[in-house]
Amino acid sequence: MTKQAAVKALCASVRESATLIRTLESEAERIADIGAELVKILRRGGKLLTAGNGGSAAEALHMSEELIGRFLANRRALPAVSLVADPTAMTCIGNDFGFDEIFSRQVQGLGNEGDMLAVFSTSGNARNLRRAVEAAREKNMRVVCLLGRDGGPMAGLGDHQIIVRGDQTARIQEAHQVIVHLLLELVEDAFPPENNE
Repeated sequence: MTKQAAVKALCASVRESATLIRTLESEAERIADIGAELVKILRRGGKLLTAGNGGSAAEALHMSEELIGRFLANRRALPAVSLVADPTAMTCIGNDFGFDEIFSRQVQGLGNEGDMLAVFSTSGNARNLRRAVEAAREKNMRVVCLLGRDGGPMAGLGDHQIIVRGDQTARIQEAHQVIVHLLLELVEDAFPPENNE
């Protein structure tokens, strides 16, 4: 590929990403609803659990670490755990119970009634995420599904869902990342810095 062809392809990808991200404006009310419920859960002492596979696992990690650490401002740490963060748990569960249970088993052990589970899937086809949602339901947790394409088998399983209707995994993940940042902005607005930090 020539440099000129590469630049043309890159520009097309940027435009495609921007177009898909602009569709999130139509999801602003849903994003606000998710943010409001997450704030309510965190204020009453609940926590957020997150999960995803592959690139979506990175998004799950990012959302949790920004809550327990910081996003834009120094405020109190907020309880969040990514279920992809502990390789010993994942490999133990995968070995003893199978890959489909790597998240559900952790939800059973870490989740409590009133907590929230957020799952990321660009296709909605991941059985391990569907099992995690089922486990969360058994614990009376709230569930958020950030999905892609047509939502797949996971469409309709969450209390809240946003389906990014793109065709390419990378573009869907980019839109999911924007949603994560928007949710973090809402949370940090509700938990301002303490002691003028």
